[in-house]
Amino acid sequence: MKLPRFAAVVITLSSAPVLGAQESLAPFSDTLPGTRLAWEMVPVPGGMVTVPGTTGDTTVTVASFWIGRTEVPWQLYDVFYLRLDVPRADRATVDARSRPSKPYGAPDRGYGHRGWPAISLTHGAAVRFARWLSERTGHRYAVASDAQWQRAADLAFGETTRAGRDSMIWSSGNSMAATHRVGALAPDALGLHDLLGNVGEWVTGVDGSPWLRGGTFLDRADSISTTSRARQHPSWNQTDPQVPKSRWWLSDGPFAGFRLVRIP
Repeated sequence: MKLPRFAAVVITLSSAPVLGAQESLAPFSDTLPGTRLAWEMVPVPGGMVTVPGTTGDTTVTVASFWIGRTEVPWQLYDVFYLRLDVPRADRATVDARSRPSKPYGAPDRGYGHRGWPAISLTHGAAVRFARWLSERTGHRYAVASDAQWQRAADLAFGETTRAGRDSMIWSSGNSMAATHRVGALAPDALGLHDLLGNVGEWVTGVDGSPWLRGGTFLDRADSISTTSRARQHPSWNQTDPQVPKSRWWLSDGPFAGFRLVRIP
């Protein structure tokens, strides 16, 4: 649904200066201590973007940051979710409020696991994972803000034709109603994979509310764009028998995943 347009408001998300081209960040690979897991982070230069605000469209200045080359895969999320960083004898005692509860059924839906994007996750689960990863690595990881995600999307697809874009995304036309291994399709202009399509990616809006960005493998290719966004709907957790519903898992949201950013 298109939001009404109002006079733009300029907001700066960070007190840090926006890095210019001469001070650009460099790509890097990070690792999880105690494991062989590694992932790549891609620099995104700062700039201005327009996103929905509480009173209409808002122009936001985004400081430079890094963004994951791919969506967060299961093998990384599993360490957090299955408490693999905790001695086996102590895993059952880990506070269920700080780590995911046991889901009903297989959260990967049988689509694929190692190398596939983590799915069926709430925005809160993604936020808590980012906090945990920050503690483990000593780096400032976060769920992307709506403005950060939009900045990456604008640079990734700004000059891309529709035909070129469609060749980079998993949509209802080529996904066979399932997610796919991260990085399987060609990268965009920033070198990112699956920013559009495959799984929708949780972000945090200007007002702190969650949005799912980028479209999913269940959407038509012609409906997926750099402005695609959706609010969580009750139907995404309809079959969850818990009261209240799980704050970790979406029983009917196999299309919901996320991508990390790192703050300099």
